[in-house]
Amino acid sequence: MAPEAAEKLIGRITHYYSHLSVGIIELTDGELKVGDTIHIKGKHTDFIQTVDSIQIEHQSVTQAQKGEVVGIKVKEKVREHDQVFRV
Repeated sequence: MAPEAAEKLIGRITHYYSHLSVGIIELTDGELKVGDTIHIKGKHTDFIQTVDSIQIEHQSVTQAQKGEVVGIKVKEKVREHDQVFRV
């Protein structure tokens, strides 16, 4: 099933820290801001959540740009290669 037309692919999950519930996202296309709603979708993953915080190199930031690698708290387990869409 194709993603909604309003969804824009902005990156992919490169790592998941289960003990922290943190997903690492490589932003390949577009930016991410605190307050954005994202849809994380993969073979075994499919959920939508709001971004409450973003960290780059353990520093909290309010937004991140294409090309950056960020960590965000996720409400469910994510997996490598899951796609991240901004809703």
